[in-house]
Amino acid sequence: MLLIGWKSPCKSWQFEHQTECDRYLASQGAVNESLPDAIFPAPYEFIHPTMKFSRLLATSLLVCCMLAPILPRIQAEESSSGPSSRIDPRALELLKRMSKTLGAAKAFTYRSRSVIEVPAKTGQFITLFSSADVALKRPDKLRARLGGEAPHFDFYFDGTTASAFAPGGKVYSVTKTPSTIDTMLPALQQETGIRFPSAPLLFSDPYEVLTRRLISGLVVGPAVVNGAACQHLAFRSPGVNWEIWIGSGQRALPWRLAVTFTDRANFPRTLVEFLSWNLNPWLKNSDFVFRKPAGAREIPFLSVIRPNAR
Repeated sequence: MLLIGWKSPCKSWQFEHQTECDRYLASQGAVNESLPDAIFPAPYEFIHPTMKFSRLLATSLLVCCMLAPILPRIQAEESSSGPSSRIDPRALELLKRMSKTLGAAKAFTYRSRSVIEVPAKTGQFITLFSSADVALKRPDKLRARLGGEAPHFDFYFDGTTASAFAPGGKVYSVTKTPSTIDTMLPALQQETGIRFPSAPLLFSDPYEVLTRRLISGLVVGPAVVNGAACQHLAFRSPGVNWEIWIGSGQRALPWRLAVTFTDRANFPRTLVEFLSWNLNPWLKNSDFVFRKPAGAREIPFLSVIRPNAR
């Protein structure tokens, strides 16, 4: 589910050319690395290696699962007929049903597996496989555990604090946050550069987030995902083409998500499949509290470079 990445320190309004950005990074002791980013709009950007943990975070949490089609790109594409004429109302209605299902749940858990393409130093795109276990309790509790090919990684939000722990390196980071999931997710991204690809499905109103700046949408047709009858939908947002498979039954749950980054070289793709959902889990508040393991070392969350505008 959760993938965490870091914001690019080079903003488009600060640097006219990428080489100028590179020189700035070098002057700050940063490295231009092709590591994947966590969510739309980009699968990978520049990161600042404030700590060794940053590489682990950017890789492990990024491969997690839900690259949800959301948080809009810089500018929506326009057409003479207007975006709304290219969005099938039936597709929006199915998306709204799914949103109501998730938004109405006071708590839920799910397991997922994902495939993501990330660039190697050779220029080849490498395919990584990952799995995730996610638990949410509204309005202010969230936990995710990542496994698979990516390094194992745990994330906790207890209503006041967000914590990230990498068992392999025995390192963790902690930061104070706003008090609800809806306010924590954007604030955490703004202040630390951490991004949650699954954020749209975690908000209290997923539909409102998912439909921002849509360019087109259609109903592809019926499909079956791991035995679940679904409707296959396809949408376009600025910089991304994304598809979602929503259950046709009484509980309209997402069972598969595919994302293609159309503004990146080689059009890298991500595929997520949800293996199980529980909309009535028994969760304790203590399940979302991070407890420092013996011998673990605290390190700061990766700082986002914020140079003054030129």
